[in-house]
Amino acid sequence: MRGRFLWRVGAFVLAFLLLLSLLAAAAIWLVSTLLGTQSPTILLGILLVLAFAAVARGVVGGVRGSAGAAADLIEAAGRVEEGDYRARVTERGPREVRAFARAFNAMSARLEADEEERRRLLADVSHELRTPLSVIRGNLEGMLDGLYPADAAHLDVILEETHHLERLVDDLRTLSLAESGVLRLHREPTDLAALLHDVAAGHSAQADASGVKVEVRVPGDLPTIELDPTRIRQVVGNLLANALRFAPSGGQVTISAERDADMLVVDVADTGPGIETGMLDRIFDRFYRSPDSPGSGLGLPIARSLVIAHGGDISASSELGRGTTIRFTLPTS
Repeated sequence: MRGRFLWRVGAFVLAFLLLLSLLAAAAIWLVSTLLGTQSPTILLGILLVLAFAAVARGVVGGVRGSAGAAADLIEAAGRVEEGDYRARVTERGPREVRAFARAFNAMSARLEADEEERRRLLADVSHELRTPLSVIRGNLEGMLDGLYPADAAHLDVILEETHHLERLVDDLRTLSLAESGVLRLHREPTDLAALLHDVAAGHSAQADASGVKVEVRVPGDLPTIELDPTRIRQVVGNLLANALRFAPSGGQVTISAERDADMLVVDVADTGPGIETGMLDRIFDRFYRSPDSPGSGLGLPIARSLVIAHGGDISASSELGRGTTIRFTLPTS
């Protein structure tokens, strides 16, 4: 395709130069005929030849630069079509062509990153599904072979693993919708203080079992804001469950909120062991979790996506031995 394109460009340039030559010859003949003398005609011919040479040189140089850059783009586009998203082109030629090459490189880089993310997600999902499916299959095969009785103990294990699969599928769907920007938010005026107290009360059993105290600190003048209460409840629930998982027995998790200009700031802080700096940069990545974490690694990525969908932001800060704080913001209007 690149070769055919260059041949066509060359043929076009040749035809253009031939036409220019014919026009120059016609102009010389016309002047010679009108003046009836050769002297001015010779001078005009020299001037036309010089002008023709200058124009031809500019045309050939410009076309050669543009054609080469366009040919590079055609070849690279063919590679992208075949699935090679590493294809890049050198930015050369006129300004417009360079801008086109820049846009093409940005597009192929984005495609390459998306493809790597897709492969990583597929590998992570396969890994997450393999464990519960193996447990379910092992128990069912044991029952069918007569190794295990079909009693409540073995059936409860199967039921718990199916619940785990259901939660994993729901989390993946929520994350996919949020990251693609098609998640529908059902906003309504919401008392954020009441929502935070409700989430804390809903996790009281987990907190009591872990021996961790949960405290909610919110000012009395916290304004009512428009948000999707179900999704923000999910955000706070994920952050609280994660904090309770790492807070030691006798420790504390504090949920606080305050107004800062046109934003509401919510903090979920624990007194756990903290997170190393290298790990802190990755805690919002899908399926990333510490070696001792029993979760799926989707809670924080989902929280991040839902907060961003509301127009807010989320961040984490931590100090080894002093605990971790996850902060997210929500616009008040």
